[in-house]
Amino acid sequence: MSETVSPLAPKKQPRMPAIEGVRIATAQAGIKYKGRTDLLAMVFDEGTTVAGVFTRSKCPSAPVDFCRQNLAGGRARALIVNSGNANAFTGKRGRESTALTAKAAAKAAGCGEGEVFLASTGVIGEPLDTTKFAHLLDGMVAGAGADGWAEAGRAIMTTDTYPKYATARVLLGETEVTINGIAKGAGMIAPDMATMLSFIATDAPIDAPVLQDLLSKGTGKTFNAVTVDSDTSTSDTLILFATGAAARRGAPRITEAKDTRLSAFRRALNRILKNLALQVVRDGEGARKQVEVTVTGAKSARSAKRVALSIANSPLVKTAVAGEDANWGRIVMAVGKAGEPADRDLLGIWFGDIRVAHEGERDPAYSEAATSAYMKRDEIAIRVDLGLGRGKATVWTCDLTKEYVAINGDYRS
Repeated sequence: MSETVSPLAPKKQPRMPAIEGVRIATAQAGIKYKGRTDLLAMVFDEGTTVAGVFTRSKCPSAPVDFCRQNLAGGRARALIVNSGNANAFTGKRGRESTALTAKAAAKAAGCGEGEVFLASTGVIGEPLDTTKFAHLLDGMVAGAGADGWAEAGRAIMTTDTYPKYATARVLLGETEVTINGIAKGAGMIAPDMATMLSFIATDAPIDAPVLQDLLSKGTGKTFNAVTVDSDTSTSDTLILFATGAAARRGAPRITEAKDTRLSAFRRALNRILKNLALQVVRDGEGARKQVEVTVTGAKSARSAKRVALSIANSPLVKTAVAGEDANWGRIVMAVGKAGEPADRDLLGIWFGDIRVAHEGERDPAYSEAATSAYMKRDEIAIRVDLGLGRGKATVWTCDLTKEYVAINGDYRS
């Protein structure tokens, strides 16, 4: 956790309301960090349904494997998250650690181990000493309260400079339901699932398969469209819990993804996913600028996204943005290396509303002064038109500064 808050941090944080059926507790376990909370427990009422999306890494952490296994049951009663240690690449000891944590959590919450979900974030390759915190879970679950969302956001931070929150109220049928989300992530973020960790809860009564459909579809243009440094974490975990408590106030139980009563809820959930994903980008390690990359005129939407990510992940593009240099030659480079259909002589490039390149060469009206002035903003929009078709995509990233190197040069020490 950095002592200096990112200049792109929200000016104010939302007040996170209680979600009926969710209780929260945090603790200081001293896993890596001293003098701050690093352990989170969320306890859910019986009947809570669950959905999840996880890293596409071929070297996933032990908690990711554990969650995938439990997701099939579709029910959740407890979530335990630790920061400071990812419990990744820890072999048999890692699996033993998740088993011990799950057993302690299940005992504390009075549920089966198949209803427990786990997440860990921090250093890869260091064994996670469960004895540092397993004994705390009884007391945490017993003392958990409905108003702990702000503390939850802080407990899961690693190199983040601020906690990330989002909330929404929306009608399901004629009954108001609430959605709350928290996230952490600042580095090792690439669009192959969410951020490193994100947890969302609602009191809406939605069956697990419908919840999974909402979440899987919602990540495509949100968490799967952000990149800080092109590196996919071993630990990426996004879990959505629905307690169903609003049914007691008249909310209809949703059993089909096609149910038209879901439309407002789906839009609100997608807004929360995008809000949290952009907060992760804005807290990219050492970031000073948010960068939106839009590619139009591609052969397909998939092709457009690949070109956009080639631009967004280019260290040369990102360092140029950090240096406030409108070096569109680097964008040409990133388009050309993407391995997707492109025609040099049809290419158009914009910084904001300023067209800098047209039909494969520098725009005749190009103004270095106007473009340099634009590059001083803290939000930069880059648009590329390939002139080949109707495919389009937008992704978000941040600049690459000296601070990124400083943070990651001594991360383990």
